[in-house]
Amino acid sequence: MKTDVYSITQNGRDFSAITAVAKKSAEYNGLDEKSSLRLQLLSEEVVCMLPRLLKYGNGKFWIENNGNKYELHTSVTIEEPTKYDREKILAVSSSGKNAAAVGIIGKICTAIEYLLEESARAAEENPYPFYSMGMDGYINENQWSLTAYRNSFEAEDVRANYVEEWDELEKSIIANLADNVTVSIAGGEIYIVVEKTF
Repeated sequence: MKTDVYSITQNGRDFSAITAVAKKSAEYNGLDEKSSLRLQLLSEEVVCMLPRLLKYGNGKFWIENNGNKYELHTSVTIEEPTKYDREKILAVSSSGKNAAAVGIIGKICTAIEYLLEESARAAEENPYPFYSMGMDGYINENQWSLTAYRNSFEAEDVRANYVEEWDELEKSIIANLADNVTVSIAGGEIYIVVEKTF
């Protein structure tokens, strides 16, 4: 089943439709109360990403399910290619780290921004370790995956070297509730899919 497709714009007035459609979808498909709340929480995590994503253009949101497998889809049409000032991105803190890449939602949004910088990626080394940790080149070199990122922490030495990042993963709502989150860029569109099987 696929819900109606909802348009989302920068003004944010339509963000409430996202959590409403999650609740309606859960009720229609007979999810129990706990699963319904989890689906709504995942939709709220999507809402948290929207202010950073909608600067590229307007978007769409819908939910698809096949039995107990749910996917929350968000797509944003890139209105015009955006050039980034890397100095500005990295000079936001004295540590030289991108403050916007803090937390799992911040990392997902930063992965999207970095996917958009094809020429920068080709010209220089990736400044975000979490980005390469979430790439799965065997499947799609233009896709970042929360599962691939999470799996990169299976080795104890990685957890020891990235203590702060591991802590973020353990505390993140989306990392703990979603089975996977993938972000990709194709044909002038940003795609985010949040997957959850109840």
